[in-house]
Amino acid sequence: MRHTAYHALLRISSLTLALVLLFESGLISPLTQDLSHQAGRHVASVIGINAAIQPTELNTLTAQLTERERALTEREIAVGLKEQGDDSSDISTYILSVLLFILLVLIILNYALDYVRNKKVQYEQTA
Repeated sequence: MRHTAYHALLRISSLTLALVLLFESGLISPLTQDLSHQAGRHVASVIGINAAIQPTELNTLTAQLTERERALTEREIAVGLKEQGDDSSDISTYILSVLLFILLVLIILNYALDYVRNKKVQYEQTA
């Protein structure tokens, strides 16, 4: 079987995706999951800062309501009425798992088809 750039790309991408999945899911350490989650929040906040809106009366009232809701949520967390946590890391873990599975299926399919093609070529050469 020939090892082409396509084979190498499939192997490298699946290995990279597997490592990202381990890092994102927190299987190695819970610290890696927290780090990934905080990095995602930081990127989202940086993007939100760059998208500025001109202040109006409605925007000001909306900002005040949002700040009050945030303060209420923080108080609920402090009292223990509300659990802190997001499911966004779970969703990203599932997406990464599905992508890794697809890549592995492609690799197995690629090697199986190469094997069948090589057997066919060998059979034709001997016949």
